[in-house]
Amino acid sequence: MDISTYLDAINIEKIQLAEDTGRNQLSDIVEIHKDKHNFPDLDNIDIVIIGVCDDRGTLNKGCNNAPDEVRSWFYKLFSHWNNINIADIGNIKKGHRIDDTYFALKEVVSYLLKNNIVSLIIGGGQDITYANYLAYENIGRIINIASVDPSFDLGHDEHELNNRSYLSHIILHQPNFLFNFTNIGYQTYFVDKDSLVLMKNLYFDTNRLGNVKADMEEVEPMVRDADILSIDISSIKHSDAPGVDKAMPNGFSGDEMCRICRYAGMSDKLSSIGFYELNPSFDENGKAAHLYAQMMWYFLDGFSNRRNDFPENDNQNYVKFKVQIDNFEEELIFLKSKKTNRWWMLVSSNDMVSQKYKRHQYVPCSYDDYNTALNHEIPDRWWKVQQKLM
Repeated sequence: MDISTYLDAINIEKIQLAEDTGRNQLSDIVEIHKDKHNFPDLDNIDIVIIGVCDDRGTLNKGCNNAPDEVRSWFYKLFSHWNNINIADIGNIKKGHRIDDTYFALKEVVSYLLKNNIVSLIIGGGQDITYANYLAYENIGRIINIASVDPSFDLGHDEHELNNRSYLSHIILHQPNFLFNFTNIGYQTYFVDKDSLVLMKNLYFDTNRLGNVKADMEEVEPMVRDADILSIDISSIKHSDAPGVDKAMPNGFSGDEMCRICRYAGMSDKLSSIGFYELNPSFDENGKAAHLYAQMMWYFLDGFSNRRNDFPENDNQNYVKFKVQIDNFEEELIFLKSKKTNRWWMLVSSNDMVSQKYKRHQYVPCSYDDYNTALNHEIPDRWWKVQQKLM
């Protein structure tokens, strides 16, 4: 499959890309699609950067200019890794309709997934997450999605697909390949009660901003469980990221978002990440674009520290703990990695279900979850996955 037909080369002058500096800047080490006749060779590439310059699926008009704006800051940063091969394959060609753009991105990401290449997507609106999800459907993989967002983007039944309703379209899409959805950092005053009830009934994970900020280490297992991480810039407080049409006085700080992106990079399971809704026309001196560039840098830094310790692939390097809870027939099994000291829970199910959802039976968790079990309480993470597997 020739994915180059779906992509435009990068306009070097537009992003003010310097010539080879010899100083190990990212512009020196990334294979960049600069010429339409010279598409990067993706053999031995670990991570691919893709721009989506289309804002027809979002109410935030102007965010189609974000990809190259972010690149102009990203390529000035320095590489500190010698174990990552990165290619920037340019921008998805804008289709005649937004559905054409979705199709092109789906095909590109599907190809990359089949070749075990991680996709780093710069949008565009957060509706692009829907096209990213379709790529996994294309290869028949049941997945988890995590979203850093002040709201749930459920929209209403009658709403067309856009950045405020993309999640509903994913949930209702048939056949459905979504196993779990995790929201990180919702702000209660932006969420109606019915949406909270729906998320609870679907056994999805919702995490209030205040609770997350109070214990940022708990974000790591949330992100480690995801195949896709979708980031809405409105989840960052306006003083740190002003590149959005509606100012958000509260939200994550820039350093907290960089930490989340590093966690995402370290996850062996995560295979695509999207940075969305940045609108350069509202940005102040490129502040938000620069922050997105640094978040991308932290994702790469995390990726360089991947240890390939997902339990499904490696059961030898784990310490197993069994916990018996009062008045509960089943033992809870915890696994602790000897490589990274990270924790997982093993959630069992019947044989037919276990084959379909095998990779989701290993649930990333924290030491706190293990302590919860020792206190004869079932951890919420275990219970929600068990409900899905019943």
